[in-house]
Amino acid sequence: MISLLHLFDIGPNDRCARELCKSDPQLDKLINRVGPIRVPGGQDGFIYLTRSLVGQQLSGKAAETIFRRVEQVCGTITPETVLAAEEEQLRAAGLSRNKLGYIRNVAERVQAGLLDFQSFGGLDDEEVVRLLTSVKGIGRWTAEMFLIFYLGREDVLSFGDRGLQRAAEWLYAAEENDGKSLLQRKHAEWKPYSTIVSLYLWEAVNTGLIQTEL
Repeated sequence: MISLLHLFDIGPNDRCARELCKSDPQLDKLINRVGPIRVPGGQDGFIYLTRSLVGQQLSGKAAETIFRRVEQVCGTITPETVLAAEEEQLRAAGLSRNKLGYIRNVAERVQAGLLDFQSFGGLDDEEVVRLLTSVKGIGRWTAEMFLIFYLGREDVLSFGDRGLQRAAEWLYAAEENDGKSLLQRKHAEWKPYSTIVSLYLWEAVNTGLIQTEL
């Protein structure tokens, strides 16, 4: 499933997808309706976190505009260029004072060796989350997205993600509610491929599929 070009390259015929669908007809319908999903790899860890911090509480378009302006100020975005850039220029690019502080804090930790993205591959998910959330401005959701979209971890489910909650409620609307959230109830069934389910649930939201009948 993981290739040199893609963190995830999955579809209805993928072995992991078939395993998930064997005992879940609703998920089987969703995966076949959506079709292949590819998540590109090859990102830089510091750039990924910078983009994530820039994008907090902003629309995708606004976040991309500010990120490109920061890129113009820094040239290539690295810990060194971010720390060397004038604060006034970065603020003029659209960074709030708080976000600038968060990004520079990440840069300082990378330079000090406290965040070594190359070593993250040998750590379990919770240890990565612990290291990332020790940085001011990085919450659990951002750390979980890092696990998926930077490290390509296969069994990540973000219980606090509202998009996943909405999509799960739509997909399993016919099932009885036992008081637990659907994500909590289904997690054991989706292991060890929760990330694949997450990607398909997000795609259902992004394409407007949850407004229709499956």
